[in-house]
Amino acid sequence: MPEANDLTIGVLAVVAQAEAQAISRRTRDALQMARKRMEERGQRGHPEVRRLGNPNGAAALKRAGKGNHAASAKVRKNADQRAKDLAPVLKNIQQAGVVTLSAIADELNSREMMTARGGRWHASSVANLLRRLQD
Repeated sequence: MPEANDLTIGVLAVVAQAEAQAISRRTRDALQMARKRMEERGQRGHPEVRRLGNPNGAAALKRAGKGNHAASAKVRKNADQRAKDLAPVLKNIQQAGVVTLSAIADELNSREMMTARGGRWHASSVANLLRRLQD
């Protein structure tokens, strides 16, 4: 404020100090009430938490068909289906005389066929695909 004089600055300082004291008082009162509430009802109205996680453990998730077991089964099913879909393409490539894993990967890349996650084929990804088809 370019036009501020000593009187204006003094008044603004007094107002700011009063507001700071009011905020401090409200904060103190709110904390005191929160402490009192916690003493009466416990931790935020809930029983005391001694341990994190599901009290029934992972067994409850497995029974409900949820959790990692169900998710990994679905991923496996999708991967098996994708391998079956690619089996004729692999057979065609192998019948053309391409037999090494690297050469098969190069051929899949030259045909612009993407992996399940949209990436390029490598010898290891071809090996994983062939292993999945054998199982």
